[in-house]
Amino acid sequence: MPNDLDPVDADSSPALPEAIPDHDGLLAARQSAVHAVLRHCATLAIDGPDAPAFLQGQLSNDVKALTPEKCQYTSYNTPKGRMLANFVLWQAGPESFRALLPAELAAGVAQRLRMFVLRSKVAIAEPGDARAAIGVGGPAAETVLANALGVAPPVFGVAAAGNATILALPGPRFIVVAPTAAIDEIGDRLGRHARPVGFAVWRWLTIDAGVPVVTAATQDQFVLQMANWDVLGGVSFHKGCYPGQEIVARTRYLGRLKERLYALHADVAAAPGTRLYSSVFGDQPCGTVVNAAPAPEGGWALLAVAQIAAAAARDLRLGAADGARLEHRALPYAIPAPPEPRR
Repeated sequence: MPNDLDPVDADSSPALPEAIPDHDGLLAARQSAVHAVLRHCATLAIDGPDAPAFLQGQLSNDVKALTPEKCQYTSYNTPKGRMLANFVLWQAGPESFRALLPAELAAGVAQRLRMFVLRSKVAIAEPGDARAAIGVGGPAAETVLANALGVAPPVFGVAAAGNATILALPGPRFIVVAPTAAIDEIGDRLGRHARPVGFAVWRWLTIDAGVPVVTAATQDQFVLQMANWDVLGGVSFHKGCYPGQEIVARTRYLGRLKERLYALHADVAAAPGTRLYSSVFGDQPCGTVVNAAPAPEGGWALLAVAQIAAAAARDLRLGAADGARLEHRALPYAIPAPPEPRR
């Protein structure tokens, strides 16, 4: 595998912006359809008779709401409510669940989950290379899936296509998870209808959908509402306890949320973890880049968590108080107004 810091490999890192943007691929992603092997993602398997109850007590969303035809966004948090990972979860069987998350986080998440298995009848497998994933996105993605694999489920739907599982996500975006040995053949079928691209274009599609992805650079930094994870359906406020639940609930019901996720555009490169500044806060950082990717119109598309007051001033700067000015872009969903604090 190439060195993740090698600027020659335009797809080498899941976090860093690329030195050589794929302009044709980005244009296809905006206007038609593309497909990309998600080689920076890993599938985590959680199996066993107690797996449903175990995950219900560990993750932010309502695992009991899953069916074989439905997937969901969820997150794994610290006791202080900060996200260690956020991902899509689906049911592979009555006692089997699968999670797709950044490969750089998968082993650590698996290890931490095992710490809480105790006497539960749950097995959490080491992330391996037996299965791989392909992302399909763009305005024509649904048609591409239907033509290439015979089925395209609705958003947050799950469908089978032979030995592959298709997950539908907002965007429109689809993820095809299959045995690694079958990925090339699936890619060939998709390639008849969609342009093959690198992971960076898929990252732009995810940013364009307003969906943040926690990476190693941003672990343990955001309460899930800061990342709009509540707006995106990644949390249930009606289920029982899970790590960080008290903080998440307090943030919702006491109206103490001071940060949100914003879509931004930069004329210069940015990387996850880069701090944001504003004249409202002087020399103190007021936000953090979550994800970045080259944009079809040039420059870089960003998702960043920022202080609401700083974002309202429309004077966000990248990396320093006198850094490059960031332009706001519209998210594809509405952010609700914060509730009045309870007295």
